[in-house]
Formats: sequence, structure tokens, C-alpha cells
Amino acid sequence: MIFSLDVRRARKGDCLLLHFGSAATPGLVMIDGGPKSVYGPHLKPRLLEIRHARGLDAQSPLPVDLLMVSHVDDDHIQGILDLTRELRAASGVPFVRIRRLWHNSFDDIIGKNPKELTGNVAAHFGSASLAGGLPEDATVDVDADEDEEVVVSSIKVLASIAQGHGLRLDAEALHIQLNPEFDGKLILAAEGEVALTHDLAFTVAGPMQPELQALQKTHDAWLKELKAKGMTPEDALAAYVDKSVPNLSSVVVLARAGGKTMLLTGDARGDKILEGLELAGELKTGQTLQVDVLKVPHHGSSNNLERGFFERITADHYVFSGDGEHGNPERDALQMLFDAREAAPFAIHLTYPINEIDVKRKEDWEKEQAKERAKNKKRKAEGKPERPERDNWSRKQQSLASFFEGHPLASGQTLHIVPATTPHVIDLLDPLGF
Repeated sequence: MIFSLDVRRARKGDCLLLHFGSAATPGLVMIDGGPKSVYGPHLKPRLLEIRHARGLDAQSPLPVDLLMVSHVDDDHIQGILDLTRELRAASGVPFVRIRRLWHNSFDDIIGKNPKELTGNVAAHFGSASLAGGLPEDATVDVDADEDEEVVVSSIKVLASIAQGHGLRLDAEALHIQLNPEFDGKLILAAEGEVALTHDLAFTVAGPMQPELQALQKTHDAWLKELKAKGMTPEDALAAYVDKSVPNLSSVVVLARAGGKTMLLTGDARGDKILEGLELAGELKTGQTLQVDVLKVPHHGSSNNLERGFFERITADHYVFSGDGEHGNPERDALQMLFDAREAAPFAIHLTYPINEIDVKRKEDWEKEQAKERAKNKKRKAEGKPERPERDNWSRKQQSLASFFEGHPLASGQTLHIVPATTPHVIDLLDPLGF
């Protein structure tokens, strides 16, 4: 029996393949596809390898039992759109056939006609933003008690609304069933398992109904405030955000096969994952849950995590998907993990080499430092109080290389790097073998 997680490089995003079943009756689940420049070099070649390993000929598409897009965000959905658009344009037999799609798109969450919302995103950041092309230096001047990374990441989710709508259209054109286990409606946390086959079951631990209601409420307030006060799109977008509400819409599932488990978390917030697992009956209040694989939420951003999360959810394998862009994975998140697990055995899986991650983390640090200085210069000119600025980058204080040098792995702890060209597969049952 097979139950394996196939981890692909996905730049700043997520791209995972879940293998299940047996050699005679194999199954495949795709989870997210990363941002642009992931499908061509990393996802499609692996799908072709899997097709070849199964002995399928040119007239036999690779069946994908389930495609799951955790939420509307460019670094999760764009690679999937690249795939579905290629399938739509294909003549003859496609190389992949997707049977069903699990996805909560924004038109499910905020209504079928979000033109007022998207119009104001485009007005400030340009029409390209609505195809996931939000500028990398997008910024807002947030209040002192808000975290700009949270605000900007949420705006980037809003900028991906059109991508979610496009995925729905692609699914319809390709005759892919949308959320069939939920009668085509929203995927929400609930008690009990959803059996995909007799070999594989998912328990949905997110999103929760209150979070989606909060998203709708916040959206309504955003539009009302925009109209009543004549606010700029920048101000209105900042006002829209309530502790990264859009990321609360991430689909979170606990996958189970052959007595083994994988917790796949998208960009969900750690505390909400715990609440969702309690709601689903998988985690009792105040107690812990052991899983075999944990896909660490939000690429290891410390904004979404705290030590208590790693104390209550323990794993044999921790997957951190990120190349250093936006600072992820962060040292603070790794510190939380090491503090929580101490000398317990576990494996860490990084999707890029540490030195490559640190190059981008340093670039991000210096970019954010420059933005902080520019804002303080503006605030000073306006007679407003200046805000604290980060220190210069220090390898000792900020790099992942220095972190691991200062945290030697205990017996039974291992560190793995996803290779650029060969598969990186975490086998929980029988080896996948390719």
C-alpha cells in the first residue's frame, strides 16, 4: 500500500503531489501548483514522469483523482491555471485528466460579481494585478498595531480573485466536477471523514463557517466605508484586512491512509488550524495530535505560528515550502519548532538549499528596511512620529545558515533539501519507487 508525499520546488509557493493506493491501482492527488515559473520546470515534468512510470501510452491520460487548490492566492493557484489552460488548448487526448476539483474560490465567498472589489484593486495597482501581477513592492501605510506583511499578503490574495474565477471556468470547460463531495458548495470544516476512495480519506479542518462569515462581513464593511468616505483604494484595502481574513479561507485537510496521516494546511493560521481540528473531532481541547507529515502553514511565516502550535501538533516530517522570498521560511518559525520538540526525533524538509533561501531572505530584509526608512522620511516631513526600523542584515542574527549552526541536530533529527531535478518523496508506507 502506497501513501507518499511528493514535494516539488515551488519558489515562494506550494506544490505537492499525494500518491496513494497500490502499484496495481495507484491514485494521485494534486495540492496547489505554485506561482508562475513552477508548472513548466517543476510540475509538468513530474506529471510526465508519473505517467511514464505507470506505463501509460499517448492515448492514455494520467488520471488525477483530485485537484485541491487550498485558496485563492497567486503562489498556490497560478501553476494550476497554467495546467488547466494547457489542457483546454490541447488537441487530441490530453496528457492529464482531472476527475474533480476541491476549491473555495472568492466568488463563492464574496459573491458572484466582485467587480467593485477587483475594480479598486486594479485602480491602485494596475489591471495586471487582477491576474496575479501585483507589484512585488506593493505597500500600504498601515497603523502602528498592524503588520504590513499581513496587510500586503492579504491584498495579494484579493488581487488573485480573477484567477479563482478563471479556474472555475477552466474546470467547467474540462468537465471537472467542483466540490462533488460537498454538493458543489463550499468546503467547510466538519466532523467525520470524506472518503475519496476505499484507500484514502480526508477530514476537513478548515475553513470554518465563522471565518467565511467574517470575510463576507469585512468585505461588506469595506465597500460601505469606501463609498461613504471617499477613501483611496490604498486606505480602503488596508481597512479591509482583519488579521489576514482571506488566508482564513484556506482549505485544511487531514489525509489518512493505512493508519498514517498528513496534515496539509495551505496558508491557514496556526490557531485556526487547531480550532478546526477540534471542530472536526480530531483534536481534543488541551491535548495533542501526532501526524506523520505536517506541511508547515504559510511557508513557515512566523505571523501564522506560535510555539503552542508545534507543541500540540507534532510530526515525524515537517515540510517548509519557500525559497526565501518574503522572508519565508523564517528563523522564528524554526525556533518555535526546535523549542517545542527539543531532542525528539523528526525530519525537516526544505524546498531549496539554505544558502539560496538566505540570499532571498537578505534581499527581502533589505527591501523592507528601505521601505521603512522611506516611510519614516515621509512621516517626519508630515510631522508624524517615526516608527522603529529594523537593523542592518546580520548573518549571525538573521540567516538560516547561522540558525542551524547554532542548533545542531539531535540524534534522530535530520534535514533534507528538495533537489532541483530529481523527485523528493516522503514514503509513509511502501516506497513509491519513482
